[in-house]
Amino acid sequence: MTQTSETDGTAGKSRANDEVWIVGATGRVGRGVTARLLARGLAVVPVGRSRERMVAAGTEAGLPGDAKVVIADSAERVADEIVRERPRVVVNTMGAFAATAPVIARACMPGGHYVDQANDVVAVDRLLALHDEAVRAGSTLVTGAGFGVLATEAVVAKLCEGRPTPHRVRVDAVASVAVEAGVLGTALAATIVDGLTAGGRQYENGRLVTARLGADPQQLMFPDGESATSAGVASGELLAAHAVSGAPFVTATSALVPTAPLIRVLLPLLGRLLSVPTLRRLAVDQLGRAPVKAAPRPREHSWGHAVVEWADGTLHEGWLCAGDGMDFTADVTATVTELLARGVGRPGAWTPAAALGTDLATTAGGTFVLD
Repeated sequence: MTQTSETDGTAGKSRANDEVWIVGATGRVGRGVTARLLARGLAVVPVGRSRERMVAAGTEAGLPGDAKVVIADSAERVADEIVRERPRVVVNTMGAFAATAPVIARACMPGGHYVDQANDVVAVDRLLALHDEAVRAGSTLVTGAGFGVLATEAVVAKLCEGRPTPHRVRVDAVASVAVEAGVLGTALAATIVDGLTAGGRQYENGRLVTARLGADPQQLMFPDGESATSAGVASGELLAAHAVSGAPFVTATSALVPTAPLIRVLLPLLGRLLSVPTLRRLAVDQLGRAPVKAAPRPREHSWGHAVVEWADGTLHEGWLCAGDGMDFTADVTATVTELLARGVGRPGAWTPAAALGTDLATTAGGTFVLD
């Protein structure tokens, strides 16, 4: 890991603002990241729509009641404030990353850094497409800084260390998350809807091609004896697994995808309907308002899984074990953010392990189980 230079875009001038901005600071991940960064001695500034909600969430996380907050009700307004005040790192937890990530990340350049938890294939691809621009600007952009992406990317990287390029890779993401009482929320609703509209994807002969959403269902038995089912999805895990392995054939599954036969048949139709902009907005609005009851996480552990196969038939399998998937996401985001704030990283746009190495997963509390 290398030191990045911090500039405000003017040659010879140092950036005076060492603040870390948390966009969407009142949500679960935003609150968790705020508390973790405050405990590590960083200057944290909540960013969002409601001053009252941000002050309440900030107080809960450890900020004084008169702490600075930034009021902004859209990605464009957030970007305007970033350009004006030039924080060192901006953490985007507001969701709808395919739309918000490029706007906010570009505002961080030159010299500032950006982190998000995107895990849909469109959002991750759009952020990674800013790589050359970020290199020229001396900025580090990290997407997928959570259980989604890192939990499988790190396992693939571990299994491929010191070995030739594999022929085939499959990754499976099975998060176990305790549910908070309240409403689903716009950020999560947008992520769910965007996942449906993206449909399925996989790599064949090195090309990203369309696949059926919910294809390739897997019955996974975890090292701790518990089990779960998962099915094919277009995700950031897919892009990261291909990038880190170089394998020409890559598939990804998630336990968030329904595996009941009838629902799997209906998923492609639902995705096509939700691709209509008016229906998408309606679905996000209604789903975001849906009430949810508090519930414990369904399994003790969250698991990232990878199976890597070489052309000669050699096969290796590995797992990453973590606790609650949302807590792990907050730990990953906070760890990435702290490293960038302290000058560790390299310019460009990256997924987490590509940016900061596989040790990031264990630093955030995960444990590798490799064959």
